[in-house]
Amino acid sequence: MPDMSAIILFDGVCNLCNGFVQFVIRHDAAGRFRFAALQSVAGQALLQRHRLPTPPEPDSVVLLMAGQAYTHSAAALGILQHLPGWRWLARLGQMFPRPLRDAVYRLIARHRYRWFGRQDACWLPTPELRARFL
Repeated sequence: MPDMSAIILFDGVCNLCNGFVQFVIRHDAAGRFRFAALQSVAGQALLQRHRLPTPPEPDSVVLLMAGQAYTHSAAALGILQHLPGWRWLARLGQMFPRPLRDAVYRLIARHRYRWFGRQDACWLPTPELRARFL
């Protein structure tokens, strides 16, 4: 990964998504990843800059890295690929065809609020982590 940080856009009210962001923070000792909620002004601007749709309800985590935008399973596996100790899981996931991976991803995304819950407002980072959020 280049020296420039990669950016993860996530559904700020989704408990599953917030848990994933916290997982990334715990395993990203180098601090390579920065974060923005898809619902935020910064998140919306980044979606527009990369010509990605802005659905009324987010349906995918987005990874912005090296001038490219990745969504759905490619984003999740791309993030894992850059977390020490989790590359094996990314490689395992990449063994499955993308249409199959994305179908499973979309199934989970469609039911994430029912299965994991949602918050009324976007999660706020601690003061120590605030610099990593856009």
